[in-house]
Amino acid sequence: MMESKNENERLAELYEYQILNANSEKELDELSEIASLVCDTPISLVTLIDKDKQWYKAVNGIEKGSTARKDSFCQHALHNPGEVLVVNDTLKDNRFIDAPAVREQPNVRFYAGAPLVTPKNNVLGTLCVVDTEPKHITNQQKRALKLLAKKAMDYLNSRRLLLKQQDRIEFNAKKLKKLTDQVPGLICQLRMIHERKIRFTFISKGIEQINKKLNPDEVKLNPKNLIDLVHPRDKFALIKSLKKSYSELSEWTSEFRIFNEEGTFNYYAASAIPEKIDEKTVVYYGFITNVTDRVEYERAMEQISFDISHVLRRPVTSLLGLINLIENEEPDIERLKAYNIHIKTVSKELDLFTRKLTKTYSLKRNMNFDFKWDRTKLNNLYT
Repeated sequence: MMESKNENERLAELYEYQILNANSEKELDELSEIASLVCDTPISLVTLIDKDKQWYKAVNGIEKGSTARKDSFCQHALHNPGEVLVVNDTLKDNRFIDAPAVREQPNVRFYAGAPLVTPKNNVLGTLCVVDTEPKHITNQQKRALKLLAKKAMDYLNSRRLLLKQQDRIEFNAKKLKKLTDQVPGLICQLRMIHERKIRFTFISKGIEQINKKLNPDEVKLNPKNLIDLVHPRDKFALIKSLKKSYSELSEWTSEFRIFNEEGTFNYYAASAIPEKIDEKTVVYYGFITNVTDRVEYERAMEQISFDISHVLRRPVTSLLGLINLIENEEPDIERLKAYNIHIKTVSKELDLFTRKLTKTYSLKRNMNFDFKWDRTKLNNLYT
């Protein structure tokens, strides 16, 4: 069995093309047919030489298949990448006289093969023509076979590049999915048609953080699974905001409540940038994130502001009243002492309240946990 000088390197490069077990390639079939027309032969092939087998990747005139490498003609072209291997009469060439393809069907008597040479100067196989009668071909026909073999390699090289790019895209897509699955909240791509038809084309695993019963693949098939979990009081506003964004092609923002698997709900904020695909279709790229802590914090701050102002109103009113009495009277020493006692009492009450308030916030910062304010905690500040 004939081998090239760098057989391991040649085989490694051959496998990079991912062509051996692939389907028929129209481009190679056409080049093979042109070779038969140019050389006036009934048979032509594009072959690839594996470790122990010769593959027929394009066939004209015989059935597609493969042969053992040791019985192939093309193996003899591996060590001469710049030459067309020509056998004018197989019965007069000791290398091929006993070959199965010569003694049996298709009874080869003539062969000419132009090597398929890679950029690294390895020979993958040949583009060859075959006849059942002895034959000679001209130098122009040899030149034509070389050109056709080069065109075949141009196609194979372009195909390999596309496969590498596809593999790289798939690899990067998998990496991106792993990253998006780790992002808090839901990352999604939404397609909207006619302000009515909605379909998710991408949903990250973060949807399970919204409700553990939701599955990304199921929601992609049926968005209603997610929409049905939106609080009834928020659903109309959500859909209205999405339709407005669709008609104006403006950024979509909305806040709403979604029920979790426990039957309670959390607050969510959605934001997405639209891209118009055609007259009917708009695609949104965005995210939905849990904002429950923020909403509860804002409400707590509002309640605290209200309650603090309510608590402070009484002592402040008392101080203002005492100041007004002092300004409008000419109190004697005894009355001033009495007023002073009242002022001290009110001042101590305010000082105690502010100290407790400061202590409460300090505890919150040091404990580093979600602080949910309620009226009982606030009452403890001034009781």
